[in-house]
Formats: sequence, C-alpha cells, structure tokens
Amino acid sequence: MLLPLVNEPRDYAWGSHTLLARLEGRPPADRPEAEVWFGDHPACPARTLEGTPLDAWLADAGATGAPARLPFLVKLLAAASPLSIQAHPSKSQAEAGFADEEAAGIPRDAPERTYRDDNHKPEVLVALSERFRALAGLRDLAATRRLVAALGAQGAPLEARLHGDDLAPALAWALAPDAADEVAAVVASVVALEPIGEFAAEIALLRDLARDNPADPGVLVALLMNLVTLTAGEALYLPAGVLHAYVEGLGVEVMATSDNVLRGGLTPKHVDVAGLLAIVDPRPTPPVVLDPVAAGSGVVRLTPGIPDFEILRVDVAEHAIVQVEPAGVAVAVCTAGEVTLTGGGGASLSLVPGRALLATPDEVSWAVTGSGTLYVAVPGRA
Repeated sequence: MLLPLVNEPRDYAWGSHTLLARLEGRPPADRPEAEVWFGDHPACPARTLEGTPLDAWLADAGATGAPARLPFLVKLLAAASPLSIQAHPSKSQAEAGFADEEAAGIPRDAPERTYRDDNHKPEVLVALSERFRALAGLRDLAATRRLVAALGAQGAPLEARLHGDDLAPALAWALAPDAADEVAAVVASVVALEPIGEFAAEIALLRDLARDNPADPGVLVALLMNLVTLTAGEALYLPAGVLHAYVEGLGVEVMATSDNVLRGGLTPKHVDVAGLLAIVDPRPTPPVVLDPVAAGSGVVRLTPGIPDFEILRVDVAEHAIVQVEPAGVAVAVCTAGEVTLTGGGGASLSLVPGRALLATPDEVSWAVTGSGTLYVAVPGRA
C-alpha cells in the first residue's frame, strides 16, 4: 500500500517564514515554520488524508505487514536561526537513563526530565538549500588554540583547559554556573574580534550567537565546535555523543524515533550539565559527511551504518523509469519537481515538493516516473 501523509509545520521560534513556503511554491508564512514530521512519533504524528494519526493507523494495519512502530522519523527542517546545542545518548545510555528516571518517578513530561524513552537518536541531515550551516563535533585542538590565541589575555581561562585530546574540562568549565563571569569575559573578547582571517566565518557566527543569546554559556561551547557548510545534496551524520546545532538552512532530517536530548546551551530549556558530560564525546573529531553510493540507475544510498535507517535519494527525469526496492517499510518525501510512484499492485501516487507517503513492506518494488527528486527513509542494513 502507498499511503499519502500530511502534517502541519511546527512553529518553533527558530523556524523560517520562507524556506518551506518556497519549497512548496506558496507565499511566505505568517508564523515560523520549523519542522514538518512524517512519522508516527506520538508528539506529532503524521495523518492520513482521512485524518487518522499514523501511529493509530499502524496499530491497525497488520494486514499490510507494516510494523506497529516505525524505526525512524522523517522531517523537513527549516532553520532561520540556530537551534540549541545538543547531543543524544547511545542505545545503552538511553536504556539506563530511562530506567533510572522511571524508578525516580519523574514525570515524562517534566521540564527536568532527560530520558523520555529508552531509544537512541542518531540523525542524518541532508541539505536541500544551496547552503546549510551547522555546528557539528569538537574542532581540532590545534585549530581551536589558534582561535583562542587571537583573544589575547582574555582567552587564558579557556586556554588553560585545552590540553590533551579531551575537551571535557573545557566543556564542564564553560557550563559551570560559578564560571559565569570568566566565561562572559571570554565571550566578550570574541565579540570584540573582527571577523577576518582563518576564523572569519566562526567569529561572525559567534558574534551573532552572543547578540541573540546574551549570558548563555553555549556561545563558548560553540567556539569549540566545527562550523560545517553543506551544499545541496550533502548529508551530515550525527551519531551518539556528538555535540551539534543546526544553524540555518533547509534540509531533510532522518533520525531514530526518540525524544532524548541533552542540551549544551543556546536555549532557555533545562541544561543537565552532568548528564550531558556523561554521554558527550569530548574528543576533537571532524564532522561526518556521508559519501553517496550508487544503488542503481537514478538511485544513490546514504548509509550511516546503523540498523534504524538509511536514506535513498531518487532522481528521475522525464521519459525515464527508476526502479526502487526499499526492502521494508519506507517513508518518501518529494523535494523537487513532480514524481509518480507506482507499486507492485499497480496503485499510483503522485508527489510534489513537501508531500510524503508511507509505503508498507508489501510494496517491494516501485516504479518512479515524472521529473524530480525523492528522499526515501528505509530500515538500515547494519
């Protein structure tokens, strides 16, 4: 079965008035549009055209072979300003943290609750805009020292914590309440720098972050992170423990289904410093940009190497037919042109940008025609 999915954009403050509207060919929105969820997550499940929430539909869909829960969540994400700095736990960390908070009797919707489920949340963001910027992972220590050196004497408290290949001391200091005055002084020295030279883009971003997030220690955390600029079609993988924050742009995001987020700044929400330091990877690591692998005519595969999901990009031109074999339940979203999917039983659905569908596992092969691009989330093979 090919099942059309619809949902409304979530109006988080960091969302864009124009990015999703431009994708869908409509006027700018009168409120921020941050994310459109195409999945069965109970916080905001997609709906069928008849209005049935997808989680309820899946619970009743045994005849199609569909799972009771999807292993992934697909989103269109439109950021006009930076999201919070955050990291996600591994599967074992999530299971232990969830069990501990359940035993402690902390309500799952409490602001101080960290583990709202027992799953991990690896993510892949595929850029749709010509430029998508993100902070991802901790920068090479030698490069960070060069940036801190430009701060002069004001950077000394941070420089003193940049030793070895473990940035946990620097992160702990940056987020410690009793270091607020020292941290603020370092941030002020960054704001005073001219955005020129090797770190011009980083300094310009940090100045913007400091302006929009006064007194937030996350600005100093951001100073330690890699600034990544993706071009359209490039994909950033964020495994467990990697600090990250999307900065601006439009993309398709696919993640394991989970709400487990440990924040590290740039947010008014609860920051569990001890919890974050317990799960974060404190080593300097380069961002992981996935290499696309050809998977047949018109199809490339983006594989993060996890069992939860991988992503197929399907490009079809007029008068061509692209065959897709998803090997399991799939969620497809159109991002360009207009494409028609025809399943094995002959049923067809057409999609335009911003529209999505769920294909149940009995649809083992599709013929895709038209002219455009699809991103398809399918179960991983790891």
